[in-house]
Amino acid sequence: MPSKIKQIQKKKRSVTGKATSIKPAPKKTNPQGKKALLPDAEKMLSKIQPSGKREESFFELVYQVARQIPYGRVTSYGAIAACLGTKLSARMVGWAMNGADKITPTVPAHRVVNRVGLLSGKHHFKPPGKMEKLLKKEGILVKDDVIIDFKEKFWDPSKQEAGGLIYGAQ
Repeated sequence: MPSKIKQIQKKKRSVTGKATSIKPAPKKTNPQGKKALLPDAEKMLSKIQPSGKREESFFELVYQVARQIPYGRVTSYGAIAACLGTKLSARMVGWAMNGADKITPTVPAHRVVNRVGLLSGKHHFKPPGKMEKLLKKEGILVKDDVIIDFKEKFWDPSKQEAGGLIYGAQ
């Protein structure tokens, strides 16, 4: 059985493409030349899969990976982006984490930092200092907004361990 990360990576590949290849869909018309669908209906229908499930957005995939970060460990925006097959999208992962406080089930956004262990998203937590407080509660030491022993605390989602096997390792 493939790991959850592998399943997410497969979904990601089926959901997205290169930004340059996205073109607006041509307007559908009926034989009389009138629009066949309401403007938003086409968007809604294109996101429903044959199984009846909706396609997952990039943000939802980011949240699924972030929920798997083990207690007492951290990862980076870039590691999540690379795991999803879009390693140049670290900034988009950051945008996803910015809105994670409104998502249910909860997303441990405090466990996602920049590539050197800096708490670069700390200003999105209310009250100020909440990100550092949550990390310290999990046993992660922070000094001057940088995680101490970042390399030891780092969790790579593309090398997730499951049942003693490492998936995604090459």
